[in-house]
Amino acid sequence: MTDMPTIQDIYAARPHVYRYLKPTPLHHYTTLSDLVGAQVYIKHENHQPVGAFKVRGGLVMAAGLTPAQRKAGLFTASTGNHGQSIAYASRANGIKATIAVPEGANPGKVAAMRGLGAEVVFHGKDFDSAREWIMEIAAEKGGTFVSPTDEPLIHGVGTNALEILEDLPDVDVILVPVGAGSGACGTSIAAKTINPKIKVIGVQSTQAPAMQLSWETGKLVTGKMGTFAEGIATRVPFENTQRIMRKYLDDFVLVDDEDIKKAIVLLLEHTHNLAEGAGAAPLAAALQMKARLAGKKVVLVMSGGNLAVERLSEILCSGLPAA
Repeated sequence: MTDMPTIQDIYAARPHVYRYLKPTPLHHYTTLSDLVGAQVYIKHENHQPVGAFKVRGGLVMAAGLTPAQRKAGLFTASTGNHGQSIAYASRANGIKATIAVPEGANPGKVAAMRGLGAEVVFHGKDFDSAREWIMEIAAEKGGTFVSPTDEPLIHGVGTNALEILEDLPDVDVILVPVGAGSGACGTSIAAKTINPKIKVIGVQSTQAPAMQLSWETGKLVTGKMGTFAEGIATRVPFENTQRIMRKYLDDFVLVDDEDIKKAIVLLLEHTHNLAEGAGAAPLAAALQMKARLAGKKVVLVMSGGNLAVERLSEILCSGLPAA
């Protein structure tokens, strides 16, 4: 068993990240704070050039490739944000990227990946089906398959947490969405190493609970996958991120899709930012956990803002109450 990533790995990732990116803002919102009953801050990873946090990891992955790996190209599967990360990093480094997406993938994310120069192919009903298929293609063609939980990705996205701690050293709680788990791992490694008193809490949808159930039971549990929030739509858990989260995460909660949709509306109203489902899940969790968070300084990681226009229209027209 290999050693776990450390905060030293995350510090070492920073030059590769900041060669192309700037730190994202951390903003305090008074009206959201009133709703939650805590001092609420939003870490705006939705402000990244691809609209999501994962771009940090892609840049670190690409920076570590050998010349032969660069020539053979990168292969991966994605519901959108991981794919955009790999496409962005590949274009920046002159690498060919091939990305498998499930049928019915977010059209905006697909267009963005293609716009960044990646070849996008549709396969299967969900992320895990696409992932299993493209792994075989990568092996056949001698390319490098990039799993969404590869360690260089964790190192890269962990820089997000370093920024949080630099801007708000006395943060009490960080809520982070969990799909494959790279974001939760990078965040918890950095935060808990710098200050073990910080509570880091993962969030997943009740309609796609595989990662949460695996964390809770201590064994890999394949779960249902019925969430609209593609960034946290995981059916099959990942052992390496589970191992890290079991060491570092303080808690892992589930929130209903309807509450995530309400949180999207709230974030649009109170921050004037568009959050995708995964990016809104931390607010849904904060509202669900108000008693536990009362009076604390709480950071919600808005992991991305790549919500399809059709989905936004559906949510806004559904009559969901904003509070």
